[in-house]
Amino acid sequence: MNKSVTVIGLGPMGRAMADAYLDAGYRVTVWNRTPGRADELVARGAVCAATVEEALTAHEVVVLSLTDYAAMYAVLEPAAAALEGRVLVNLSSDTPARARTGAAWAARHGARHLTGGVQTPPSGIGSQEFDTFYSGPRDLFEQYEDVLKVLTGTDYRGEDPGLAALYYQLQMDLFWTTLTAWLHMLALADANGIKPSEITPYAAGTLGGMGQFLDFYTPRIEAGRHAGDVERISMAVASLDHVVHTTRDSGADPALPAAVLETFRRAAAEGYEEDSLTRLFEVFGGGVAA
Repeated sequence: MNKSVTVIGLGPMGRAMADAYLDAGYRVTVWNRTPGRADELVARGAVCAATVEEALTAHEVVVLSLTDYAAMYAVLEPAAAALEGRVLVNLSSDTPARARTGAAWAARHGARHLTGGVQTPPSGIGSQEFDTFYSGPRDLFEQYEDVLKVLTGTDYRGEDPGLAALYYQLQMDLFWTTLTAWLHMLALADANGIKPSEITPYAAGTLGGMGQFLDFYTPRIEAGRHAGDVERISMAVASLDHVVHTTRDSGADPALPAAVLETFRRAAAEGYEEDSLTRLFEVFGGGVAA
């Protein structure tokens, strides 16, 4: 396979991707709205295209690392005539619906589209310890998998262009809510004179044990079993109520745990107070698609 690629978008992630391709011996063309971001890459051997058209026509495979799909249209639509025959590997974050629309848009202009969801910050690009979700035509993924593996490991999710975006957003749902909970924990600790370095090892231990809970509860959730034999929503309401009061008493912002407590109370009001907390899967709307 011809080892060449274009990278459009040179934020921290795009620059890391271009670096990885240069490390792997690829001929790399780059383009960015702010050309100065390409200076270090050019010094390493990359070519900085003067226009988007030039970037698109330089190589068959074009990796997009943009803020979202709206940015893709803003960048590529003026140069749409140059999309014919290109393979767009769109690693920009957005919704599944927008990924599907983007794939259809690319097809109308003669390009083939792979959606990607990168599961690492820029520091992990170039490492097989991390994966990127991909979806779109299987033959296209298989044909260019070696090119994709330069960036990270690959996890192909299916033909639907929206699947990679969906899997990525599912991970972001967990990531951002978990990180926010940790930051709230630090603020509550700080309000009581406990430094982040003192409490974080305990937080890491708690998070490290979460996998056991996930493994235990997942088959129960899939079977629709929410028996309160291990824990109950009534217990969760009482426990989190204590957290909210502790937060208020400490002078910290209770909005985050209070919002979760309200969800617990809603489930209890619906008659699930003696069920497992896993009943929230249905309260949140889980099981509707099944």
